[in-house]
Amino acid sequence: MKPIETDRLILRSFKEDDFEAVHSYASDAENTAYMLFGPNSEEDTRAFLQRAIAASAKDPIDNYTIAAQLKETGQLIGACDLYMKGDEPEVGWLVHKDYWGRGYGTEMGRALLKLGFEEHNLRRIIARCDVENTASSRLMEKIGMTREGLFREYRRTRPGSDKLYRDELTYAILKEDWEAQREVDHYNAQPCIFEGFITVPALSDGEIFLICTEKAPANPEKKRVPSYTFAVCKGGEKIGEVRLRLGYTPGLYYAGQVGYAIDEAHRGNGYAARACKLMAPIAKAHGMTKLLITNNHTNTASRRVCEKLGAKLVRLARLPEWSELYEGGQRYVNVYEWSV
Repeated sequence: MKPIETDRLILRSFKEDDFEAVHSYASDAENTAYMLFGPNSEEDTRAFLQRAIAASAKDPIDNYTIAAQLKETGQLIGACDLYMKGDEPEVGWLVHKDYWGRGYGTEMGRALLKLGFEEHNLRRIIARCDVENTASSRLMEKIGMTREGLFREYRRTRPGSDKLYRDELTYAILKEDWEAQREVDHYNAQPCIFEGFITVPALSDGEIFLICTEKAPANPEKKRVPSYTFAVCKGGEKIGEVRLRLGYTPGLYYAGQVGYAIDEAHRGNGYAARACKLMAPIAKAHGMTKLLITNNHTNTASRRVCEKLGAKLVRLARLPEWSELYEGGQRYVNVYEWSV
C-alpha cells in the first residue's frame, strides 16, 4: 500500500523488522486489555506480522493492516486497520500505552475513514469496542461516528479473562455524515471577528427598513453564539423579523447563521430576501463573508428566499441526534451557502 501521512504520523505497511516495536505493545496485558488477542507470545507476534505483510501484498487490498509510525522519530507506536470484506466495513486502532492521551488514535481513525470513503467509495463504516473501553468510544465520537447499539454478552472474551462474554458497543458513520463533517470543518475555519456588538447603521432599501431589537451575547452553556435580531418594518408596521448569528460552530452548520420570518399577510413580496440583504453589512462588519442558511427540505418558500439571495445549495444534510432541530422532530435540512 502507498503510505498515508497525517499531521504527525506515517501509516504504512508492516515489515519484518517491526517485530520488536509491535511486540512491545502486543505482549503487554494493559495494552491489550480490550483486544480479542494478547498478551502475545513472540510466536503470536511473528504470525501477526506475516498476516499483515501478506494482506498488504494483495491486489486489490481487501483488509488493510497498517503500522503507525511517528514522523518526527520514525518510532512505530501502534497499528490500525480497515477491514472491507462483507457488508460491514470496519475500522480499528491500537496505540502503545506510552503514547496514550496524545490524539494519535484520532489521527489514525480519521485517516482510515478518508481511505475508506475516498479511495474505496464505501457507503458505511463501523467500529466496535468493549463497553468499558471509554477511551475508544470517545475516539469514535470524536471522528464523527454515531453510537448505534449496545450488544449484551455479544462476543466471547479471550482465554484468561475474568468473564466469559463481553458487552460491545457498535458505532457507525455514513459517507454523507463524513462529507458533512468535512464541510463543518471548512466553515469552522472561516473568519469571524467579534470584539463586541457594533453600532447598527440605518438599514433601508427605501421601502422596508430594519430596527435592531436585540443584541444577544454568547451563552456557552446553551452553545449560543452572539446574535443580532432585527424587526422588519414597512411604514410604521412591523411585518417580520430577521436574525444574524455570529461565528461558525457544528451546531450552526445545521441551524445556519441567518433566520427570517415574515408575517403571513406580507408574504409573497420578496421581503425576506430583501431584509437579509439589508442585514448583510452587519455580517461583513464582523469579518464574515460566507453565511449558512438552512431550512426544512419541504419548505419551498424558504428555499425560494435562498434562490433570490443567490445562495448555493451545499447539501441535504441528515441532522445529528444532538441537534435542537432533531429534538424538535426534524430529520433533514437543506444547507445553503450565501456569499455576502
